[in-house]
Amino acid sequence: MNETDSIDNLEAKPHPWWKRIPLTLQIVIALILAVTLGVALGAGNPSAANKSFIETLAIPAELVLKALRALATPLILMAVLHTFLTTNIPGTAGRRLAVLLFTNTTVAIVIGLFVANVLRPGTWGSLTAPGGGGGETASKSFDPWGLLKDAIPEAILQPLVNNNVIQLIVIGLCLAIVLRAIKSEQLAQGKRGFQSIEDIIGILFESIIRILHWVIALVPLAVFGIVGKTVAEKGFEPFKSLGAFVIAVLLGLTLQACYYLTRVKLGSWVNPLNFLRGGTDAFLTAFSTDSSTATMPVTFEILQTKIGLRESSAALGALVGTNFNNDGTALYEATSALFISQVLGLHLNIGQQLIVILTSIFASVGAAGIPEAGLVTMTLVFTSVGLPTQYIALLITVDWFLDRCRTVINVMGDMTVSALLDGKKPRSVDEA
Repeated sequence: MNETDSIDNLEAKPHPWWKRIPLTLQIVIALILAVTLGVALGAGNPSAANKSFIETLAIPAELVLKALRALATPLILMAVLHTFLTTNIPGTAGRRLAVLLFTNTTVAIVIGLFVANVLRPGTWGSLTAPGGGGGETASKSFDPWGLLKDAIPEAILQPLVNNNVIQLIVIGLCLAIVLRAIKSEQLAQGKRGFQSIEDIIGILFESIIRILHWVIALVPLAVFGIVGKTVAEKGFEPFKSLGAFVIAVLLGLTLQACYYLTRVKLGSWVNPLNFLRGGTDAFLTAFSTDSSTATMPVTFEILQTKIGLRESSAALGALVGTNFNNDGTALYEATSALFISQVLGLHLNIGQQLIVILTSIFASVGAAGIPEAGLVTMTLVFTSVGLPTQYIALLITVDWFLDRCRTVINVMGDMTVSALLDGKKPRSVDEA
């Protein structure tokens, strides 16, 4: 047996049994075990002997959060560079696509903030940050000139260290525009010198995503620890506000879906009911796979075969839009920021909420269409207005379900963009 055969046999070995269990089922099992453990440890009235053990339960959640914060900035930077270098966007259609994507994402964030301001889910109960810390928040006001000055970093690597998403996007966009221009010039000259840079960026992007998958694999352990600790120390009272948070997010996502259907009705030839019926396969795939990227081939197919859009329109919305159009994720992150501020008894003024809007737009670009990536970029949104990221660990307990719901909205947003790009005139028989 040679070395190659050994490697092939090694790669052919089946995954361990726990890796074959879907992540959602792992989280559900972790929740059940955590509640059982929390009740056994006192359910709100723990004994003094158990308190030291209860404190250690939060350690996995703290480690997962540290890893997410570390991955956030490189993920966004590589996502921006990779998308700009590998995506083929025609000029006029590309500009219209950019306007539609920006509009949809902004509306989603505004809806999320509106619902959170009206329902105020964070006031329905009380939560304690994992590890006991994080209650202190640096109050940040909205300063347009300061924001503009802060957009340019003092050092090229500073945004990566400080998790500054605005500076990171400025650097990423500048590099992406320059690299894309160089690529276009070299292609026109018959040169391929850009290929090595494109390959390196692609490899780095894939590497970050793989590391992210390792971290996501630890999420059930983090859920077990933080839920067990919360139930043991506080009982079930803290989960009232999380229930209200789930309702607020679902309401926001529903309103965003209504906005999409209204846009389809007014801006395209597609009937909204046919749009919903035709998109059923894509919606179910998005909910089951928890990934708009994995759903992309299905979305592209049904837009042409079941809804009847032109191939060019379906390609721009489904294939290109997937990389940029993460409206459900943006809505979720904005709602989460306001929810946690309410839990802390803070008030984010209009200026701070504008910062949330701006940061959520940028952060959603780096969501990358992969499961749980919204948790990564959420750390940047929280940091932008001085909210403690420790509380993200508590959101993990419900994120596994909400992530699937917002993925459906992400896919629905891609389909809406395709329908709007197709215009008000259906394709002719000849085109079909």
